[in-house]
Amino acid sequence: MELDKKEIRANIEFEIEKTNTDITALVDLTQPISPENAIGRISRMDAINNKSINDASLLKSREKLKNLQVALDKLDTSDFGICIRCKKPIPVGRIMLMPQAKKCVNCS
Repeated sequence: MELDKKEIRANIEFEIEKTNTDITALVDLTQPISPENAIGRISRMDAINNKSINDASLLKSREKLKNLQVALDKLDTSDFGICIRCKKPIPVGRIMLMPQAKKCVNCS
């Protein structure tokens, strides 16, 4: 299947917009938990645990955003859609699901 760069560009731009929205929400969820909140010891531990999970999600989302920007910048180059490890074409289905993918399934 041939790469449809317009469709891929639209998909990358959609993913960038969605990831930016996710980042905005996660920034709100990763605010420090103030010790003067009278939410109870167990509830406070849950809140701290949830914050840790949200911190990890925020980090992952920022990395995804960076990789999406790189993919968008490389879209019109000859090496877009080529696995950085084996140098074989990455299947179009993988590119549509994960436009930031730099490796094919076998090399991942």
